[in-house]
Amino acid sequence: MEKTNQTLVENWDAFLAPYYQAVEELKIKLKGIRKQYRQEGRHAPIEFITGRVKTPESILEKMEVRNIPEEEFLEGVQDVAGLRVMCQFVEDIYEVVRLLHQRKDFNILIERDYIHNKKKSGYRSYHVVIEYPVQRIEGEQKILVEIQIRTLAMNFWATIEHSLNYKYKGEYPEEIHERLERAAEAAFLLDEEMSQIREEIQEAQFMFSKNKVFLNSRTYEDRY
Repeated sequence: MEKTNQTLVENWDAFLAPYYQAVEELKIKLKGIRKQYRQEGRHAPIEFITGRVKTPESILEKMEVRNIPEEEFLEGVQDVAGLRVMCQFVEDIYEVVRLLHQRKDFNILIERDYIHNKKKSGYRSYHVVIEYPVQRIEGEQKILVEIQIRTLAMNFWATIEHSLNYKYKGEYPEEIHERLERAAEAAFLLDEEMSQIREEIQEAQFMFSKNKVFLNSRTYEDRY
């Protein structure tokens, strides 16, 4: 990876450009996986994908909070580029991880399973840090991208927790902390319950999808 000292970043737009490119390329590739599953009439482990690139202010704030030295800028802030993959079921998360391991267009450097090893706060998700090669006019540039894979229930909890963390700067009142922990367990219990009836849900969704296609084709025939 190309070394860059954050104090020497005079043009943030130029510096962040390859990160934006990586996010857009990876979103297209992951959506391609989802599309292939659906074209084959199979349950797609990917529900939807979002992506973002940290702002300069967010990068510098993270360095300050985590005491990341300037010389370790790129290695210390591993989520300058980030993607979030949403799944319906916990089983889908590990299917996505399996699919990522099969790919040859990037290298997986770090994996963190916060589902089987939840954080103290109750946070659950699966994190993968990859080294992704971006083709620029100056040549190839390898950058780090963090991919977070989680269920919709996990994401709902994490979004609320993130907002509260911003408000309280990580120092929650005890009552809020206890409620967050209970909410995290409730969200995971929901995921476990959905897993128990996963096959029924998938069959119902498949039937609904087929019926929707049929109705759309009838509408088209009626109009033309």
